[in-house]
Amino acid sequence: MAERDTLLNILDLARWAPSGDNEQPWRFEIVAADHVAIHGHDTRDWCLYDFDGHASHMAHGALLETLRIAATGHGLRADWVRRPGTPDTAPVFDVKLTDDPALAADPLVPFIKTRCVQRRPLRTTPLTDAQRQALQAAPGPGYTVRLFEDFAERRRIAGLLWDNAGIRLTCPEAYPVHKKVIEWGARFSADRIPEQAVGVDPATARLMRWVMQSWERVDFFNRYLGGTIAPRIQLDVLPALRCAAHVLVSAERAPESAEDYVRAGIAMQRLWLTAESLDLRLQPEMTPLIFRWYAGNRPAVSADPAINGAISRVGAQVERMLGTDGKAVFFGRVGQGRCARSRSVRRVLAELMR
Repeated sequence: MAERDTLLNILDLARWAPSGDNEQPWRFEIVAADHVAIHGHDTRDWCLYDFDGHASHMAHGALLETLRIAATGHGLRADWVRRPGTPDTAPVFDVKLTDDPALAADPLVPFIKTRCVQRRPLRTTPLTDAQRQALQAAPGPGYTVRLFEDFAERRRIAGLLWDNAGIRLTCPEAYPVHKKVIEWGARFSADRIPEQAVGVDPATARLMRWVMQSWERVDFFNRYLGGTIAPRIQLDVLPALRCAAHVLVSAERAPESAEDYVRAGIAMQRLWLTAESLDLRLQPEMTPLIFRWYAGNRPAVSADPAINGAISRVGAQVERMLGTDGKAVFFGRVGQGRCARSRSVRRVLAELMR
């Protein structure tokens, strides 16, 4: 039976799991010495990028895997089940901890806190064979990893991300999300993305901060002053070209249930921590997949018909370029580079306890 301090130490490490826009859609409850409950929630009611809560479900999976890895550092095996009857919007996961003296600490433990998003350009140094093999094996059974490494592939993906960014930056339903999730003037943020980690130069950041005070300003700049050009180049095109590879993780079958996306989040976190263990930085590039999900399931995403048409075109591009067949669960880029100097941190554990 674990002592309470041990459980708190495990949860304090587990809270470093990634989540969309640093939302941290979970709360912790210590039920007993061998039982922790994870109370999840999703952000579909306000976040355009949380399609049917699936992005949050993947975050729940990343948290559960991080908790499992952290527990091994204390000789504990962690097994989880979703509590019956809990809704997809607020799933509860019961985690049972069992003492296992023969259990070795997972080699990924040291990288839980150092893993972060690097949104700035990376080096184009090719992956080694050992790095490729480790990345391809990282998600585990049921998943495959495809790497897009040569310059022609990276250039085509840069074009996809240029089109994709046009949607993000001009969609009226995305504006309140972007306004909410950036903490301006900050190097670190406990519950959002700090300005210095966004990935644009200081002049562009200052302009973005002023423009984003109202949708009318955003719309005016986009329509008449080419307001999307600098962010698209700095946030999408250059990073897409300046990396070692883009990484696509696909499931053996197309995910359907919330649990399918939870397991996809587990695969994502193992890939991300493995990349960090290989001294590779990683940045998720999930919005093309999210718009592909929308295009295949919900034609009317926006009140603006032009945005809906653009989402359909990006969805078709994703299928044509990546060949996902609806099975893709994660897309990102990797490469050598310095660790991010600015990053999202986390709420303190006391704020996450029920």
